[in-house]
Amino acid sequence: MLFKDFEKIASKQWKNQIQFELKGADYNDTLVWESLEGIKVKPFYHNDEDTVTNAVTTTNTQFAVVQDIYVNDIEKSIKNANDALNRGAECIRFIIPNNEIDVISLINNNDNPKAVYLQLLFLDADYIERINNVASEKTFKIFVLIDPIHQLGFDGNFFKDGNSDFETLNKIGQKADKINWLTVNSTTYQNAGANMMQQIAYTLAHTNEYLNRLPFLAETKNTITVEVAVGGNYFFEIAKLRALRLTLEALAEVYSENISFHILAKPTRRNKTIYDYNVNMLRTTTECMSAILGGADAVENLAYDAVFHKANEFGERISRNQLLILKEESYFDKVNNPAEGAYYIENLTQQLAEKGLELFKDIEANGGLISKLIDGTIQRKIGESAEKEQALFNEGKEVLLGTNKYPNAQDQMKNDLELYPFVKQNPRKTLITPIIEKRLAETLEQERLASEE
Repeated sequence: MLFKDFEKIASKQWKNQIQFELKGADYNDTLVWESLEGIKVKPFYHNDEDTVTNAVTTTNTQFAVVQDIYVNDIEKSIKNANDALNRGAECIRFIIPNNEIDVISLINNNDNPKAVYLQLLFLDADYIERINNVASEKTFKIFVLIDPIHQLGFDGNFFKDGNSDFETLNKIGQKADKINWLTVNSTTYQNAGANMMQQIAYTLAHTNEYLNRLPFLAETKNTITVEVAVGGNYFFEIAKLRALRLTLEALAEVYSENISFHILAKPTRRNKTIYDYNVNMLRTTTECMSAILGGADAVENLAYDAVFHKANEFGERISRNQLLILKEESYFDKVNNPAEGAYYIENLTQQLAEKGLELFKDIEANGGLISKLIDGTIQRKIGESAEKEQALFNEGKEVLLGTNKYPNAQDQMKNDLELYPFVKQNPRKTLITPIIEKRLAETLEQERLASEE
């Protein structure tokens, strides 16, 4: 009954009041800002202007906590996986470097996870067939993460060559009926500096290459795993994941109702730092929050020291516990569609989806993603976006606390680097120029390291 005592206020009335409070200053110049995607962000949103035209359904109550393990020693990897599962992880991602690894032992010796992700750094149809043959015996889902197009963009070469790789995928698709075996890994686009409109468009074009080249995907039920990197722009990242799901589902409808998507999200490396590294925990926490609220099906955190330390028990435990706190203490898994009806997020979702689709259509009209990678267009466009973001960082407008804002001059890192944290130079012959992943703070950090005594 109380609501009857308050009159509805239109957006025009709010704007008039704001204009009065500004005492003559221009509303648009003072309060409206523009993102790198060209989206103008208003100071407030109202339902008489910002209606929802496309609903996005997310199932946050089902999001899973993922722990990654690089497989070198089989017994050690199995032990680490079961330790992680017993301490809160729900899924394991095994990163498998070669086909000499006994993958069946990895699958058979797990303490009942929700799912096992097998990221293969090679392409081998017989190896995947062996995985498929044991999958029916398991109560958990198995995802094989293979993506020749990501291999091309990230490495500069296919696993073997374009024709052979797609022939192998066709061979896998005819037999791998008990596992989810195809991945669209879009993390490199974000980690290299692409803006969100580009990330959505390139992910759509990336997916469309597979839908075009693997027509059997439409014939039976298939789930495509989409790997996404999540940055620090909190509300925009929530909207990005929602827009990505919206546009991916619209794309799939053109081909078949049999195609669905499983989104696996992870914090970006682009804004992580080696100085004042504990701030990385704050960054990854908000990024995981964006991933969950945006509707990721599974979230794998990034350890606070992953940029400069080898994998270690403490860093992995902290990163896993961040997700467990969000799930068990902050109740991020209790409500589906938590962003639904938030006019700001709905507006961002709509704009990102529209801008992403527009760019996607342009890519398709000009030959598709692989063609644009080969002629260097994608690399150039990402480079231009990265330069704009880098300029904002260099000017102090894009802030990384403890690095380009309030740095601790006493912080010494030269003797604490177990990994080389900068872009590596590896001259070799490649089919295309690779998409180079680079952190914003690299140049500044190199200067600080050089000045340490």
